[in-house]
Amino acid sequence: MATMLEGRRQTQPRSSPSGRETSLWSSGFGMKLEAITPFLGKYRPFVGRCCQTCTPKSWESLFHRSITDLGFCSVILVKEENTRFRGWLVRRLCYFLWSLEQHIPLCQDAPQKIEESTGVQNLLSGRVPGGAGEGQAPDLVKKEVQRILGHIQASPRPFLVRLFSWALLRFLNCLFLNVQLHKGQMKMVQKAAQAGSPLVLLSTHKTLLDGILLPFMLLSQGLGVLRVAWDSRACSPALRVLLRKLGGLFLPPEANLSLDSSEGLLARAVVQAVIEQLLVSGQPLLIFLEELPESPGPRLSALGQAWLGFVVQAVQVGIVPDALLVPVAVTYDLVPDALCDIYHASAPLGLWTGALAVLRSLWSHWGCSRRICSRVHLAQPFSLQEYIVSARSCWGGRQTLEQLLQPIVLGQCTAVPDTEKEQEWTPITGPLLALKEEDQLLVRRLSCHVLSASVGSAAVMSTAIMATLLLFKHQKGVFLSQLLGEFSWLTEEILLRGFDVGFSGQLRSLLKHSLSLLRAHVALLHIRQGDLLVVPRPGPGLTQLARLSAELLPVFLSEAVGACAVRGLLAGRVPPQGPWELQGILLLSQNELYRQILLLMHLLPQDLLLLKPCQSSYCYCQEVLDRLIQCGLLVAEETPGSRSACDTGRQRLSRKLLWKPSGDFTDSDSDDFEEAEGRYFRLSQQSHCPDFFLFLCRLLSPLLKAFAQAAAFLHQGQLPDTESGYTEQLFQFLQATAQEEGIFECADPKLAISAIWTFRDLGVLQQMPSPAGPRLHLSPTFASRENQQRLEQFIRQFICS
Repeated sequence: MATMLEGRRQTQPRSSPSGRETSLWSSGFGMKLEAITPFLGKYRPFVGRCCQTCTPKSWESLFHRSITDLGFCSVILVKEENTRFRGWLVRRLCYFLWSLEQHIPLCQDAPQKIEESTGVQNLLSGRVPGGAGEGQAPDLVKKEVQRILGHIQASPRPFLVRLFSWALLRFLNCLFLNVQLHKGQMKMVQKAAQAGSPLVLLSTHKTLLDGILLPFMLLSQGLGVLRVAWDSRACSPALRVLLRKLGGLFLPPEANLSLDSSEGLLARAVVQAVIEQLLVSGQPLLIFLEELPESPGPRLSALGQAWLGFVVQAVQVGIVPDALLVPVAVTYDLVPDALCDIYHASAPLGLWTGALAVLRSLWSHWGCSRRICSRVHLAQPFSLQEYIVSARSCWGGRQTLEQLLQPIVLGQCTAVPDTEKEQEWTPITGPLLALKEEDQLLVRRLSCHVLSASVGSAAVMSTAIMATLLLFKHQKGVFLSQLLGEFSWLTEEILLRGFDVGFSGQLRSLLKHSLSLLRAHVALLHIRQGDLLVVPRPGPGLTQLARLSAELLPVFLSEAVGACAVRGLLAGRVPPQGPWELQGILLLSQNELYRQILLLMHLLPQDLLLLKPCQSSYCYCQEVLDRLIQCGLLVAEETPGSRSACDTGRQRLSRKLLWKPSGDFTDSDSDDFEEAEGRYFRLSQQSHCPDFFLFLCRLLSPLLKAFAQAAAFLHQGQLPDTESGYTEQLFQFLQATAQEEGIFECADPKLAISAIWTFRDLGVLQQMPSPAGPRLHLSPTFASRENQQRLEQFIRQFICS
């Protein structure tokens, strides 16, 4: 160790005086410390198995047995070997030759087949209300159908697709170091496509680039032209024309009209016919189930659910016997800034705006040599028909958050109702309203199920790990030598929990790459001992680190919920800053832990938890408890004066069980054990537990602190006000509090919106109609300062500073 430190002193470059920032991004860290860790490149868990409860047949049959034996490939790495030709000239024209060799199937007579579909013909013949028989000439209705069809789609132009693929390949190679794809996952999807059922890819949405990157990736893998469902509000008319010729689909504005509107009826019939024709022809379809992170709205996309509703309806009426759904996740080291800024513009994205954003991205990344990495994950396909049949049996009664949580917050009762929470933040669009109420519920729960699978299968990037360590463990700074070890530790913890990481290689190179991408939010300082001090820059940059660290939350979400629940259980018994040894003396019963976990689960937004609809709250409580035991934070403890848990003597069995005839299995044996007190636990006294417990609690602290500050803001806010106006008020309050207390990770407009919607579900805020539109009012129950303080105290019990 002394020799290693001496080597680091000798290789340290000269810089400014001690304590001042230094620039080491091009010359390395000034250290010759090689850390070879056992996890990198040697163990990768398989992620993305479909639900065994809802789709057991797909879970067994659509799985590629040798998936773990296949490696990765970079879809943007095109060389001479990827073409049929060899030679000096081919090496310089390989991108162009590659684009010429891509197979692009032709779509012929698609408009004619759409006009001949059953739904459109019923309108043309007047057999349904709103058709030609309602006073409209058939020729006029037919022209309207053609106009709507032209707004929805156009036949892909092979030459334009090849030219755009060549230009995109150039752009991606300038912007990205690599775009990784697991070859085993691709084989699994290709094998599923050969079964004959059409593929419907349901993806997360990190940036506008996803809608271009995913079609390029599938085209390069031989699956043809991917049809992408775009949001027409985000694109200008000129850009919509270009995207339609590249395979894009756009929902016409008339489709969102009321059910009694003839224009809305005709538009929905044409869209349904387009989806049916795509599924029959076997063309793959891409739907984004997640809104963009920058959008001021819910996580689950209303437009994505509308497109998925058309697919579900096509399968239910028997147009196609089945469709295979593929959850997709795309992750980036760092989303390009220029591609994020164009989404914030008030006007729709145009051709020139997009071109300027591309040039800005190329210039910024070429000038500072900061190329990013990306990872595309394809989860296991599953049968939509199988899900429709089996998922309905998992539906049960639900209650609103106001019914579940408000009496407990106000101290009117202590028991948590034995029911699930009903929380729906996504508005119902016109296409979904055209479905039966049962089918609407099916589409919503299917969307939650697939989005949960997509987020759970997303790879964790190195920047997310780095941001989490700096924000929640070392906000005051950490030595680089210590950061190397903790990066390795956190990566192993991620892999052990069944999640994958989107990187590999030597640890020192990974840290250099991550810190170079985060250079705007991180400062490197020299110290006399020859090491480097990594310090997060105080200020609004912590908000960006919090957004990056949120990508790590699904990995530790169960443990974080459990740790905050334990913190709430101990809040009234020991001082918040009391020693760990004092907290470990107390016994925690299983029933108390279940209650605290349920309370926190109901408080947290459904968009954060992303629980599968087939999983009950009590099953999740048991999963949380098991995770806390597995990670070593909780230790089972026998109750004082009770028999050992392993004691199965006959004296502990009831008379009914003793005289039960052999072969009678009508009752479970565990029901007859005399367990009056239940199970008890203590906090583990291992040396690593206090730091790990605090780390887990801090993962949820940005959201919980924002909720607590929103509760404190109730008596200061100006109500009544519109939702957007009150959101702006709360956001300004969060920013002012961040300046005073330094908690910039809470100053996020998304957290402000989440707090307002949660308080609206909880009955704290009420939405009332007015001539100027709906306005938020403070409910009479929480008009008193006493109840507002109770709400704030209820939230703060889960926060561990």
